[in-house]
Amino acid sequence: MATYKKKYKPEGKKAEQQVEEMDSTTAEVFNTLDETASKSEQWIEKNSKALFGGLLAVVVVFLVFLGYNKYIVAPNELEASNELAFPRKYFDEAATAGSGIDSLLNLGLEGADGNYGFLDIAEAYSGTNAGNLANYYAGISYLQMKQYDKGIAYLGKFDSDNAVLNAVALGAIGDAFSDIDQQGDALEYYEKAANVEHNEFTTPLFLFKAGQTAMLLKEYDKAVAMFSEISEKYTTSEQGRDIDKFINAAKYAKN
Repeated sequence: MATYKKKYKPEGKKAEQQVEEMDSTTAEVFNTLDETASKSEQWIEKNSKALFGGLLAVVVVFLVFLGYNKYIVAPNELEASNELAFPRKYFDEAATAGSGIDSLLNLGLEGADGNYGFLDIAEAYSGTNAGNLANYYAGISYLQMKQYDKGIAYLGKFDSDNAVLNAVALGAIGDAFSDIDQQGDALEYYEKAANVEHNEFTTPLFLFKAGQTAMLLKEYDKAVAMFSEISEKYTTSEQGRDIDKFINAAKYAKN
């Protein structure tokens, strides 16, 4: 490789020596670059099969991922969503029925006439949104039937990107623990539900339940804090209308 030449004439031996040193250094740099490039080329040539195989593997994984989503995940999501319509009908009927609620809820849970219920859908389509939602319906159904352990178990499997629905599920677990007189656990879940997302509906509702539960546990400072947050931030909510009397009651109990 040609070395870099100066375009000016050096003056004196010292200057000439400096130029020669610069030329020598430049040559060394370019020679080093040549050697590095040559080694890189040799390495690539030597490992070309492995590199190509690695690239091919990445492409194959990407194509498999696209195919899996298109031909397996999407059809499963649609199928699971269609299956959910049958038990949902009985769940909705139970919400407005004056009697026979348990039988309707059981039909929703177990299914009938060859149709899946919530339990089947939750198991058979566990990786789908509809399968996840089936856990929620199953959990609420069991709570309405006062089968609290099962209700808590199914609601514990539910996880949604919908913050309000997530809060309601956590709050329902809190209700279940409260009903079986596990107030410490109830308070924990009410607090979780209140903090999922701050909004005018779920936050004051579960802050209020948390405050009431804290009163039962004689955690009066926490009760004051919960009720005060409603007073400061959610005065227009249903819970905020008479919240001052609850704050005063908690302060009185504390003293």
